[in-house]
Amino acid sequence: MTTLIVLFCIILVTVVLVQIGKVYELTNTIKGERQVMRDNSKWNGWLSLGFLVVFLVGVFWSAWDYKNVMLGYGPHESASEHGKMLDEIFLVTLVLTGIVFVLTHIALFWFSYQYRWQEGRKAKFIPHDNRLEIWWTAIPAVVMTILVVRGLNAWNTVMADVKEGEDYMEIEATGQQFGWTLRYPGADGKIGTRDYKKTTGANTLGIDFTDPKSWDDVIPGQEFYFPVGKKVRVRIIAKDVLHNFYLPQFRVKMDAVPGLPTYFVFTPTKTTAEYRNELRKYPEYNEPFDPADPNGPKRWEKFDYELACAELCGKGHYSMRRVMKIVSQEEYDAWFKQQKSFYLTEMRGKEEDPNKDKTLDIEVRDRAKTFGDNIKKAVESTTAADKTLQLNFINFETGSATLTANSKFELDNLVTGMNAYPAISVEVGGHTDNVGEPATNLSLSAARAASVVKYLNDRGISAGRLKSRGYGDSKPLAPNDTPENMAKNRRTEITILN
Repeated sequence: MTTLIVLFCIILVTVVLVQIGKVYELTNTIKGERQVMRDNSKWNGWLSLGFLVVFLVGVFWSAWDYKNVMLGYGPHESASEHGKMLDEIFLVTLVLTGIVFVLTHIALFWFSYQYRWQEGRKAKFIPHDNRLEIWWTAIPAVVMTILVVRGLNAWNTVMADVKEGEDYMEIEATGQQFGWTLRYPGADGKIGTRDYKKTTGANTLGIDFTDPKSWDDVIPGQEFYFPVGKKVRVRIIAKDVLHNFYLPQFRVKMDAVPGLPTYFVFTPTKTTAEYRNELRKYPEYNEPFDPADPNGPKRWEKFDYELACAELCGKGHYSMRRVMKIVSQEEYDAWFKQQKSFYLTEMRGKEEDPNKDKTLDIEVRDRAKTFGDNIKKAVESTTAADKTLQLNFINFETGSATLTANSKFELDNLVTGMNAYPAISVEVGGHTDNVGEPATNLSLSAARAASVVKYLNDRGISAGRLKSRGYGDSKPLAPNDTPENMAKNRRTEITILN
């Protein structure tokens, strides 16, 4: 029914317009052709002046009304070092072209009024004017030269790469349909190499895990952080179609091109909190973020820097958005400390791990630090339960008391701990699962504990500080009902005795 009513209204409007046209033609016939020309010329001239005034007023009013939501004006000054230069260039260009824009539109519509058709007026033909040609050629050429020179200077400054020896951090940004994957270097400050041939379902970036630099690389979640005042170099890559790495508040915009790595260097100058405080000074940003919740957070409180894609990369283009936080160096360090190595947490020991049979240097360092913290806590604790530490990375050959080669790293940590606390003595306890005869398990656990004590003796720890004891399967940590639980029960522990 609604469709029929709409269709009827369209037909009715069409009929009315046709009838108005017929009335207009009849009126012209009655008035005469010359009178119609005089009337049309007069009205067109005045309407041109009216449009000129309304149009220019609308242009300036809209520019003033929207200035606080446009980049470069109001609260949206650049939040990066290089962005100020770009904003200045845009402002100069806007002023110069704005002057031309206003003058040409005044001339256009004023001429339409001034030189409208009038009965008895004769046209003047000026075939050539050298002075006019010089003016409208020379002035634009000089202005254009100034703009181009300033633009080239800005381009060379903004697009300059980092210099050798310069303090900066580097990350990698990979765009794909539909999201960004960011990769941070670990403690070594270097991003591991990648090879597209190594791309799999688990290793979507094709990271080469035979490269030690990749072992501590971090891939954060949806929110990522940068420290304020720190120069950042972003490697930009695309996996499928053309994307664009876009940080609007920082005036960062660079295409991510499949098969052609690009980069951008910028230095953040405003933290997220500082930018929010700038926004809160403006009434429009003190309105509710959600109009349906007038008592909820304000617009300035919900503001976040964002990483977007400035290319139409497909139907899911909107989901390319990522939240970016700019914080102090201390806040950044605290955040980064919580991030885990992608390789160690997602790939280590799995089928695709090329190093699954090796103990890596990074693991040795991490285990040493962890063991040092644990033994310090055990020594200082007054609780009996805290005095027992499990040696997680000590292993033996199956059914034997022979230590595996990789066990030496954990044993060396124990040697370091014993030397750090020369007043302590420890008991080394061996434990097994319940597979086999209890007497056999007891004997095996005692032999394994003795092997650990011998290793410590050979490295200078006096026998008077060491005891060994086998417990067999008498002190399980978990029921011996699954392979996982049985593995927990096969363990070596130390207990601090004094």
